[in-house]
Amino acid sequence: MGGSRSTWRSRVISVLSIVGLTASMMLATATWPAIAATKTRLVTGLAGGSGSTVGPDGALYVTEGLAGRVSRVDPQTGAVTTYATGLPPSIIGIGGAMDVAFKDGTAYVLVTLVSPDVGGSDVDGIYRVDDATHFTVIADIGAFALAHPPATDFAIPTGLQYSMQSVGDAFLVTDGHHNRVYRVTLGGKVTQRIVFDNIVPTGLETRDGNRYVAEAGPVPHLPENGRIVKFRAGSKAVTEVARGGRLLVDVEYGAGHLWGLSQGHFTPGGEPGTPADPNTGELLRVDGSGFTSVASELDRPTSLEFIRGTAYVVTLGGEIWKIRGV
Repeated sequence: MGGSRSTWRSRVISVLSIVGLTASMMLATATWPAIAATKTRLVTGLAGGSGSTVGPDGALYVTEGLAGRVSRVDPQTGAVTTYATGLPPSIIGIGGAMDVAFKDGTAYVLVTLVSPDVGGSDVDGIYRVDDATHFTVIADIGAFALAHPPATDFAIPTGLQYSMQSVGDAFLVTDGHHNRVYRVTLGGKVTQRIVFDNIVPTGLETRDGNRYVAEAGPVPHLPENGRIVKFRAGSKAVTEVARGGRLLVDVEYGAGHLWGLSQGHFTPGGEPGTPADPNTGELLRVDGSGFTSVASELDRPTSLEFIRGTAYVVTLGGEIWKIRGV
């Protein structure tokens, strides 16, 4: 594909408004007791915090898209060390190393928006970490997307793969632009696991045979479109779990509950594709069919993990917040 850098930047800005990096949320009536959570800033200075996972050693691993890097974070001290570097960095301010997951002790990184259709020269897909500076592409998701365009409208032919989750002998991967969930094997086979309307799937979680998906909802990210849904292994029937979190960017299970992560409030009339207003993100607990806010004033959060009952929230600005008492 051709086109000038400015042209592609304009097109991608439009896509980001679909993917939804701007939002607010609406609370539902709580059915669980209120809790008093406390939050502490654990880490600053990451180069564009994005996805995260808990590694086999119990540490937090975070992708830094702007630097093409995966960092290991000690969940107690906040000490940051480089785990892997040399991945394709972000070209347009989003993408690059987008998410990370472990399978049988080996790390795999989801890389997106680095292919020729956005001005790059790399592969959109899953990279296996061979050592601290070497990687092997095990699946070219961008090529599959090019060969199998979605039914929903799109501007980027290779899509925007947002998150991934290890499931059995494969990975599940969301595409927030092409509105679908892929199943990707270690041998590189890519198939469409679930196909959605324009609901903007983002975060993933698996538990007890259920696959949970966070939905940001299309622009203007109305509260009634911000949902967590689930489907069962071997089934394509999708069931709503909770509704009312405007622009959900992640879903996780921890501390005995299911949780959603809302990026924050978007000021109407702002430029499409701009991030949420600073310090308006929220950690949301699923209560019945809605949400209860447990921690607020988070600065444009992107991903959520739990370690021994404590929540860890990664932000777009390169911070990690530790939330206790959840």
